[in-house]
Amino acid sequence: MRALLWMALSFMLAWPALAQDTAPDRSSTGGAQTLEDIMARQRGEKLDDSFRRDATGQGNVEALIGQLGTRGVASDSEVFRALRYGSANTTTQASGPTSTLLIQDSGMAWLTFREGPLLTYGLYLLGGMTAVIALFWLIRGRIMIEGAKTGRNIIRFLAIERFAHWLMGVSFIVLGITGLVLIAGRKFILPWMGLEAYATIALAGKWVHNNIAWAFMLGLAMVFVMWVHHNIPDRTDIKWLAKGGGLFSKGVHPPAKKFNAGQKIIFWSVIVLGVSISASGLALLFPFELPMFAKTFNILNMTGLPQLVTGGALPEVLSPYEEMQLSQLWHGIVAFVFIAIIVAHIYLGSVGMEGAIETMATGEVDEQWAKEHHSIWYEEELAKAQAKSGADRATPAE
Repeated sequence: MRALLWMALSFMLAWPALAQDTAPDRSSTGGAQTLEDIMARQRGEKLDDSFRRDATGQGNVEALIGQLGTRGVASDSEVFRALRYGSANTTTQASGPTSTLLIQDSGMAWLTFREGPLLTYGLYLLGGMTAVIALFWLIRGRIMIEGAKTGRNIIRFLAIERFAHWLMGVSFIVLGITGLVLIAGRKFILPWMGLEAYATIALAGKWVHNNIAWAFMLGLAMVFVMWVHHNIPDRTDIKWLAKGGGLFSKGVHPPAKKFNAGQKIIFWSVIVLGVSISASGLALLFPFELPMFAKTFNILNMTGLPQLVTGGALPEVLSPYEEMQLSQLWHGIVAFVFIAIIVAHIYLGSVGMEGAIETMATGEVDEQWAKEHHSIWYEEELAKAQAKSGADRATPAE
């Protein structure tokens, strides 16, 4: 009895292998897969799929021509089988990173997010920042120079510094305006302007946006090189922040060096966001040449952070189209945050504070303004001037 049971069990275990050696009869299905084929695939067995691999109509180019032409020599399923198994000759198609990608279903998710949450919450952010500035204006008003002006000016920024600042600032404003037109124009401008007029504006805006980006990146690099050593955080920044920089109270002027803590926050925000938006912009300027997200997701997954936050890993294999879509969405997200920060900076650097606009217009400020807002820097500049004056007096005239 034991021997019989052992033989029966051995036969049952060997049956899949025996069945695999014998090709199933597909005459009843007209050559299509049978139930046994499906069961074998589910059991993880190696399946002879030549009955599907070779069912491609007249094959290769003829199949494709027949499908796309008028002769009808291949059905849809036959054409897609040839493409799936790599037997279709696609050399007549355009070559490139996406030449082998026929269908990508991430496009609708990208479009839905772009026209939905990105645009909606981005405009909410800009509107909220505008409301905060208006409220600050009503409560605090313009920050005036409280002491009497001396009439003596001190040089705060050199010509090359002002050039870099204005190069980056003006180009950013143009980029912001054209970017908003491109991302929000279909919803807010096209309905009352019409297709043809908006198409002309959008095309011109795209050209300007793509080309003036180089000026912004140049200005960003110049500003970083010239000002990074002035923006290293130190203990004076803690005291400045503890007193709110004196922005909310009259008569309060915490000591500050050439750049106070608030300006340092703006500086590093501009550098980090500027580099990020430039990287995604370059990826969009050179399609499929600078993929970033798959590698970034791989690094993030190695840290385990995505698993802690979302409970799952980020995708590490992305199609070229998905890379471009993520670059465009990230470009838009960073842009909205960047614009909101710069709106606040423009307000405080112009109408929000007396004497601030002169720092970038002429490069000079009144000594009283320097004493109130940047007292440590003023004392350092005064000591340098006195030392230079003493050295000049000690040098005999020729």
